[in-house]
Amino acid sequence: MTSSAASLEPLLKFAEALGELEVVIGDQAKPVVAQVRARLIEAAASRDRGDIVGALDIIRHAMEQLASLAGQLDPTEGMMMRAIAERFTQALTAGDRGTAKQAVDVMRRRAGDKKDDENPDW
Repeated sequence: MTSSAASLEPLLKFAEALGELEVVIGDQAKPVVAQVRARLIEAAASRDRGDIVGALDIIRHAMEQLASLAGQLDPTEGMMMRAIAERFTQALTAGDRGTAKQAVDVMRRRAGDKKDDENPDW
């Protein structure tokens, strides 16, 4: 695996793990999961082109979509997911990549991905 492919792997794993939401939530989640999955693949492509800022912005929008879905199903979960998305945005604004990565990891786990990120380079 090339270093470029290795750097994209966490996003692509997260995109794959979103299928768990479809199973747990059902048909209601399918359109949102498809949109979020497409956004994460788009973010991976942006990152591969060297557009880190663009990739992180795409991820932020995807996180907001997940928060919106969670809010429709469980207002408390939605509020928590929105807080994580906001933390991500604040970290990006401050240039704090470590905190931004932590927020993505929490969102990823909340969306059903139980594996640790083996490539922490963000």
